[in-house]
Amino acid sequence: NLLLCFFVLLFASSNLDAEKYEQIAASFTNNFSIFQGGVSAIKNGQLISSGIKQMNNIGDYDDTMGEATKETGDNIDSATDADKKLLEEKKEVSQQMYDELSELSETYRVNDYMEISIDPNFNYVKLSLSGSILFDSGKADIKAEALPLFSKVGDILTAFKDYKIELEGHTDNVPIHNSKFESNNWLSSARALNAATYLIEEKGLSPATLSWTGRGEYDPVASNATEEGRAKNRRVEIKIYNDVGR
Repeated sequence: NLLLCFFVLLFASSNLDAEKYEQIAASFTNNFSIFQGGVSAIKNGQLISSGIKQMNNIGDYDDTMGEATKETGDNIDSATDADKKLLEEKKEVSQQMYDELSELSETYRVNDYMEISIDPNFNYVKLSLSGSILFDSGKADIKAEALPLFSKVGDILTAFKDYKIELEGHTDNVPIHNSKFESNNWLSSARALNAATYLIEEKGLSPATLSWTGRGEYDPVASNATEEGRAKNRRVEIKIYNDVGR
């Protein structure tokens, strides 16, 4: 009886319709005689049927419930605000880098030979040069006639020599296998390495901030089903990372 009364009290302490509660209480009274009989206390305890709360300071529990959740929510909001602020800062810096690169590419008259874009997450600004301009088919040495162009690209990069710069070599999906390169991975890696070596030895970029990698055919920017698409996939990308948040 005491246990049933306890649950009735808990049920009654919630925000219920008074009329419905009276109906429930009447039902218990008629069927179980909780409120009319069996009202006995254990030792000196107070009777639940008298309306006494058996949990001391239950109001304190009611008042403090949800505070931990609120505090966690505030932390989440703060983190979100911080992330938004960081993203805006990265966006601003990336836009400044983009504007500077665009101006330099016009100054050096190489804007017709490369594309400049901003990473959607604003981590870097990217220069993209066609591989056919820099390299002969199936070869990794920079063409002699392309050296003046790449020299100007190197001069532009010296303005960002303190930034992290990454060179990536890319190919189409046409298989290659010759005495020098057994796959497109080897070819793209060799091209990236040769381009990086030129920038280090001829333009003074530091190996500490300059890195290189070959991605082969695995990061296409166009369909390999057409010659035009394959030509776009044969490229060298130069990513200049901003230093926001580092």
